[in-house]
Parts: sequence; C-alpha cells; structure tokens
Amino acid sequence: MRLCSLLLLCLAAYLSSSYVISPPHMWTKLILTHHWPSTFCGMEVPVCHPNISYWTLHGLWPDKGMDCNSSWHFNSSEIEDLLPDMKKSWPDLLSPMSTGFWKYEWHKHGTCAAKAESLNSQHKYFSKALELYHKLDLDSILTKFDIIPSENYYKLSQIEGVIENFYSVKPKIQCVHPSKNAGFQILGQIEICFNFDFTLLDCEKHLTTTPKGHLDNHIAVDKTSGFSVCDQDVPVYYPTPS
Repeated sequence: MRLCSLLLLCLAAYLSSSYVISPPHMWTKLILTHHWPSTFCGMEVPVCHPNISYWTLHGLWPDKGMDCNSSWHFNSSEIEDLLPDMKKSWPDLLSPMSTGFWKYEWHKHGTCAAKAESLNSQHKYFSKALELYHKLDLDSILTKFDIIPSENYYKLSQIEGVIENFYSVKPKIQCVHPSKNAGFQILGQIEICFNFDFTLLDCEKHLTTTPKGHLDNHIAVDKTSGFSVCDQDVPVYYPTPS
C-alpha cells in the first residue's frame, strides 16, 4: 500500500512538471519590436539621427511586468562583446554615442524578462534579442517581397501578408497617424512575437487579463512613443530614409 502511494505521488509530480511551462507570475510571450528610423525621427523629435536605411531593434518585451528590479543596474561592461552589433542593430537614434537607450530597455523590460533562466543576465537578454533579430531578418524579407520605402502607398494587408506568409504568424504592425484628415498613415513599428521557448507565436495569442478583467496589452501598443495599431482601411506610407 505504501509503495503504491509513493508511486502515485511520483507520477503526479512528473505529470505536473511536464505540463507547467512557466509559473503563474511568469511572462508567457516575448515581443520583438522593430522600428523604422525615418518614421521615428519624423515624429517631431528635436535631435535624431535617421541616416539608417534598415529596420532596427526597439526592444525585446515580455508581456508581463515593467521595471521589475530597480536595484539591478545596467552595466555595459557585461555586454562589451555585443556592443559592435548593438550599435548597428539596436542603435540609440537620439544619442548614438550613449548607452542610455539600452539602460532604459534593460530596466523597463530586461529585468522582467530575466525572470526566465534563459534570460537571467544582461548578456543573455541582449544577446537573445540580437539573435532573434538576426534570425528573423525582417528588413531583408520585406525587401525580398517588394515591400520597400516608396512614395507610393501600400495596403496594410500587403505588408501583413508578406510577414504572415513567410513566418507563418500574425505580427502587430503600428503606424503614426498624422491627423484624422491626412488620408494616410506612416509605417513605424513591427512586432513579432515568441513563446516562452522562443518559437514564433501569433501576437494576438496568450494575452493576459488584469484582476479587473481588462486586457493587459499595455506593451503591444506603445502609445508613449506615438505609435498605435495601423488602421486596416487607411493607406500606408513607408517613408524613404532621410
């Protein structure tokens, strides 16, 4: 009888460990966010360096939490070997010689991503973001399928279609809306999402719910940057590099 009980306990422990991917407080989705430098610098930014003709990293954002550990300070010496790639792929468009942008991203998002063992150091976090960015190679894929900066407008469905067909997941595409009567929107930011194990995921899936029942989607639309979800029915302007 004792042996039977022990076997049942072991089996229960095994099954529970097999099905739990992450603890309840853990994020379940990572959002790899690219932004288009010309659009960012065109948003009435006083000092900006837009002379970049490719999509750059904005950040790698978990879907739960912000500023999770204020005592875990950014230290650029921990990512010294990554800095050449960081400066090219994840540049600070406002202060190219500064590490302030990376410091901000680490404090706001990296300290939360670090709840996962796979991202529990500054080097793991930044190197994984760079790895995913290069694996996706979004800039080359858009160019390959003729989504290029142009004076002509695109339909949002054209851009979405290229990304969905190539990566087999739905992205979240964000635009700048100059005014209600402008008649167009400006392509600004593209989010592509990943599961806890870094496999691709539709960006609409695994959204969490707050205790009050409201959708906790604060990261998916970066309102503080001036970007919001593109309107399906409004032509999309993809500006040429300045």
